[in-house]
Amino acid sequence: MIFFFGMLAGGQAQQPTTGNTAFDAELDRLLGYTIPLISAGDLHAKLDQVQVFDARELDEYVVSHLPGAIHVGFKEFEKSAFSKLKKDEPIILYCSVGYRSEKIGEKLQKMGFTQVFNLYGSIFEWVNKGYPVENFTNKNVKEVHTFNEKWSQWITNPEIKKVW
Repeated sequence: MIFFFGMLAGGQAQQPTTGNTAFDAELDRLLGYTIPLISAGDLHAKLDQVQVFDARELDEYVVSHLPGAIHVGFKEFEKSAFSKLKKDEPIILYCSVGYRSEKIGEKLQKMGFTQVFNLYGSIFEWVNKGYPVENFTNKNVKEVHTFNEKWSQWITNPEIKKVW
């Protein structure tokens, strides 16, 4: 099954935006755009049809993650999490803002996976849009591990508690 996310007429990819000019500029500075992007809204609409993987460290994942997301890490990347997937299955990756997930996506492409997507703005944009996250026990929570105080500025949803 092949998915096309964020496509315009004629097959041209549409660049997602967060609606926050400063955050978009930071993402533009960080991302190499080597992996196709999916917006938070597009992923939310297809969440039950795709496999989602979290490329953050375990202490970040334990605080909260997207519903059903599988932890694969970054420093200690767990390749084995992908061993049962077909090479053409859609894979959605995310981290805090998209940098680490893009790097993991590049590794997956080198492993032969063809339908790899990076969540634009990652978990920060996900919660900014008001979409749910869950903790390690799969309980819905209103908090995100923001790595540190500097990165916490990119979560603008006042309902979300920022921890680091």
